[in-house]
Amino acid sequence: MSVAQRGFDFTLGLLKRHGPSRIKKALWDREFSSGKWNFIDETAGDCVYLHLEKYARKGDILDLGCGPGNTANELAATSYRTYVGVDISDQALQKARDRTHASGRTQANRFEQGDFLSYVPNGQYDVILFREAMYHVPVRKVERMLDRYSKHLNEGGVFIVRMFACSASGVKHNRRARATVRVVEKAFEIVERSQYGALGPTVVVFRPRLLTLGQ
Repeated sequence: MSVAQRGFDFTLGLLKRHGPSRIKKALWDREFSSGKWNFIDETAGDCVYLHLEKYARKGDILDLGCGPGNTANELAATSYRTYVGVDISDQALQKARDRTHASGRTQANRFEQGDFLSYVPNGQYDVILFREAMYHVPVRKVERMLDRYSKHLNEGGVFIVRMFACSASGVKHNRRARATVRVVEKAFEIVERSQYGALGPTVVVFRPRLLTLGQ
């Protein structure tokens, strides 16, 4: 990769994390319409589904950064009651709605356009999912953002984050991802952490810590 390309990719990453919502939307719309993200359309059998099915408890799921609707349509239909997918890209959401119509899940699945750094849910959920989306959250904003979303978890509800954070042997894959996981481990109660292969994804299931009397 050339120096120029690395510089372009670095700048693009900064805009996706720190840019105004209208700029981020334009960038993501362009990438989804160009077919750049077509490779994520089919992810049946992904490791995250085992965790979603376990913790959704046939309840309600909020998917932040839902992309083209693969989670909404590949997750076992019997494992949840309602699903709300949020994405900044109208292009991705249109694909998600089309797939939901084709799969016959329009009664259960709903999609909303928004920047999840500022999006405000209007319901309560058993699972709030960040499937790769946490890469695009500045590390310094992770705890504050999760605290805000915590208010929209049902009793016993959990967050689920899937990202390539580290390998089983501790080899670094992504410094921001590792820093994000450290924030989560420090500020929240870890329910489950699974590493899928030495070079595979990490799935972290966690919830807000319960305050003890006197705190």
